[in-house]
Amino acid sequence: MAPTEHTAHGNEAEGHRASGRADAANDNAELNAASRLNVGVISAGRVGSILGASLIRAGHRVVATSANSQASRARAKKYLPGAELMNVCEVARCAQLLLICVPDDAIEPLVKELVDSGSLAPGTLIVHTCGAHGIDILAPAARIGCLTMALHPAMTFTGRDEDLDRLAGVSFACTSDEQLRVIAEALVLEMSGEPQFVSEEHRPLYHAALAHGANHLSTLVTESLDLLRDAGITEPERLIAPLLSAALDNTLRHGEAALTGPVVRGDAGTVASHLEALEKTAPDAVEAYLALARRTADRAIAARQLSPEDAEQLLGVLARRR
Repeated sequence: MAPTEHTAHGNEAEGHRASGRADAANDNAELNAASRLNVGVISAGRVGSILGASLIRAGHRVVATSANSQASRARAKKYLPGAELMNVCEVARCAQLLLICVPDDAIEPLVKELVDSGSLAPGTLIVHTCGAHGIDILAPAARIGCLTMALHPAMTFTGRDEDLDRLAGVSFACTSDEQLRVIAEALVLEMSGEPQFVSEEHRPLYHAALAHGANHLSTLVTESLDLLRDAGITEPERLIAPLLSAALDNTLRHGEAALTGPVVRGDAGTVASHLEALEKTAPDAVEAYLALARRTADRAIAARQLSPEDAEQLLGVLARRR
């Protein structure tokens, strides 16, 4: 075969390969586009706007949202720029994936309204983001053929830009029927989260654990800051931040073994002086201190960090103060 013929045939074969690659790329693009969903968000609050934005990052289309306040409308404009502002029924009608991000007690009446108004089509994916509930609360929608799941991000939302980046690696508590687990996992992964499945019966306990740890921690820290101000500390946040950060880090790493302080040492006199100072300066804080000190002592005894003998005088102080 002449060199020119070989070259011609080689160019023709390369052309076929390039055409094949282009066709495959087009097929993949069409498949990817087909897997993208029209998303409706009820509503554009701190959670809904950020989760909607994360779905946009993943290639989905947030086509509609509801927003009842000026702050929500501002978030919708910023984080969900392609979404039309509609009422909740209109949002549901145009969504293939409906994201419900409303207060816990508002979910049940909202779902009833959407079902009674005929706003939900069979096959619509419906996701709520409440931590305390699983999918039972979405049962009316499931009965008409909607696909229901609960996806709760274990994170505090501020409604600011950093929330979107903080989603990376955040665990989502997922509850769904078995056949929808793959879809639930995929949605969480697309939002840069990590799926953790929680059974329907354990959702209240799961949420109690988060509220007990996060919400009560905020109360405890702000109360500590107030007490430091009462003690004359002008920058209490600066003083206590290293201690709190180390305590949290050590506890997450080592659990009960990280416990320090007068309770675990059985220092009854120190605890008694704490209570005396609190009664004089911040009497409203006494009951909380007593409850936490007693619970700390119980856990320290159970972990064998504090012997019952060493704890006897301490427990006596706590009991007398009660």
